[in-house]
Amino acid sequence: MRTLSVALSILCLGLAASHAPAQAPAAKIPAVFAAYATPLEEPWNMVIHDALLAAQRGGRITYSWQDKLSTDAAMADGIRGALTKRPDVVLADGIVGDAGIRAAAAANPTTAFVVGSTNSPVPPNLSVFDSNLSEPAYLCGIVAGKLTKSNVVGVVAGKSDVQVHRAINAYIQGAREANPAVKVKVTFIDSWYDPPKARQAAIDQAAAGADLIWAEREGAIAGAREKGVLAFGNLVDQHAEAPETVISGPVWSMTPLVDHVVKQSAAGMVRGESLLDFSAVSRGGTSLAPWHGWDEKLPPGVLDLVREKQVAMKSGTLRIDPGADKPVGD
Repeated sequence: MRTLSVALSILCLGLAASHAPAQAPAAKIPAVFAAYATPLEEPWNMVIHDALLAAQRGGRITYSWQDKLSTDAAMADGIRGALTKRPDVVLADGIVGDAGIRAAAAANPTTAFVVGSTNSPVPPNLSVFDSNLSEPAYLCGIVAGKLTKSNVVGVVAGKSDVQVHRAINAYIQGAREANPAVKVKVTFIDSWYDPPKARQAAIDQAAAGADLIWAEREGAIAGAREKGVLAFGNLVDQHAEAPETVISGPVWSMTPLVDHVVKQSAAGMVRGESLLDFSAVSRGGTSLAPWHGWDEKLPPGVLDLVREKQVAMKSGTLRIDPGADKPVGD
């Protein structure tokens, strides 16, 4: 009987094991490589870098990167070297070497390429994204139009680029809606990263009467601070650079887009799609930087107007869709 009892027990355990639900396989942890055309400290790069570092700290990805890939050949070499380690995702800045990036994507169809570019996506594996700051830039324009005492405000921008054009045109739209008498100075420094040149452009705009400058490029805040005029930062919260100068500014977040890409890659999905709308305020991709006390210094009604516009943007009832023509200013 004892032997029979043991045998029955073993049989029951075996049957139970055969009917137990199978354990789900462990989630894949994608390997991500980022190729930056400019130095890592450029704010555009830092937004992406910080989002990827956060994903790595959360155990969701492994992450490696290379910056200063400033020529077509350097970008191609950087990506070629990274591909030998078989990353799941290559995130690249398409401002240089776009053709080479696309050729690498075509040659590696099982690797997801996510490219900062306003060009079209290419199925099956090349997606595009960019920092569309039009909505928060419009809000900054409203503030600029209300705050200016000289009726002259400025923008110090990088290179002529579709998304930059749209953001500046949105800023001008907001400024003119708030103050039809306002004039807007626009300077392109023809570089994505040249702080001394951006600083001098801001100084020149202040000398031409601008009392509030959107520092679309790194370095312009320093010029505004030197001349005692106010400024908006760009892409990241730049208040700490000049607390008495920087009011707020358009802020970009790559977190929603990174979350999307990581989830797809972890599930083994590779796609070629446009990810441009991840920059919308309604998706958490862009916003205004914190006011750091400046909200208490704004003229009556300005903050209420900005908040009203923000609510409408988040609900989708207000869409800012400025033209892509190069702004020339006044």
